Amino acid sequence: MLSSQTVIIKARKIVNLQRIFYDMANILNIETSTDVCSVALSSDGIVLEHHEDYEGRNHATVLNVFLDDIMKYVTSREIKLDAVAVSIGPGSYTGLRIGLSEAKGLCFGYGVPLIGVNTLKLMSVTALFSRYNDDDTLYVPMIDARRMEVYTAVYNNALEEVLAPQAMVLDETSFSQFADKKLLFLGNGSGKWKELKQMPGAHYLCDLKPEAVNMVALSELAFRKGEFLDVAYSTPLYLKEFQATTPKNKVF
Repeated sequence: MLSSQTVIIKARKIVNLQRIFYDMANILNIETSTDVCSVALSSDGIVLEHHEDYEGRNHATVLNVFLDDIMKYVTSREIKLDAVAVSIGPGSYTGLRIGLSEAKGLCFGYGVPLIGVNTLKLMSVTALFSRYNDDDTLYVPMIDARRMEVYTAVYNNALEEVLAPQAMVLDETSFSQFADKKLLFLGNGSGKWKELKQMPGAHYLCDLKPEAVNMVALSELAFRKGEFLDVAYSTPLYLKEFQATTPKNKVF
C-alpha cells in the first residue's frame, strides 16, 4: 500500500506532466518586415527550429523554402501547431504583405489563430534580452523609411509605449523631450539619426535586426492572453500610405 507522501509525490508528477503536454504552445513565428527573412518554430517558449536569410528582399521565394522545411519538421515529429505569429509592421510594404499572406494561409489550413507582433516592439525586446536591460534605459527602435524618415517608437524597460509607433521625418529637434534620458537607438534607421544629432547619454545598435527567433517571448505572451488577429481581415501596420514611383524612362 502506498503511503500518503508517495501518493502526493505521484500526483504532483502527474500534474507537472499535464502542464507539459497540455499547456505547451507550439507557435510558428514569421518575420519579413525588413531585408531579413526568418522563421522560427517554438514550443513553450523554446526555439526548436529556425532559418534566416540575410541576402536581401527575395522573401517570396526564400520564405516558401523555409516554411516547407519547418512544416516537414512539424510533421515528422507529430507536433500540433497551436498558432502562427507574424510581424505586422511597420517595415517593408512588400515584405509585410508576403509574411502576413503566408501566415494567413497557414492559419486557414491548420485551423489555428493568428498572432500579430509589432516589429518595433520586437526590436526593443531583442535589445532588452541583451546586455542593455537596465531600468533607466528607453528603447528607440528605428526602421529606415528612406531619405530622413524612419518608423520609430519609444518603449521603457517594461515594453510600455512612451512614444507611440509613427513615421517620423528626422530633424535636430526630434526626441528633444527625451534629452535628459538614457536612450538606446536600434536598427537600420538609427545610423542616420546618429549622423544628424549627437545626444548625451545615447547609445546605438545600428546593426540590430528583427528576427523570428526573438519573436518567441512576445508571441508566447500573446497566445497566453488570447490576443489574436482576425485571420480574414487583418492588415499590416504600414504607418503611412504606399507611394508608388514612376520610372523616369518610360517604355511604351
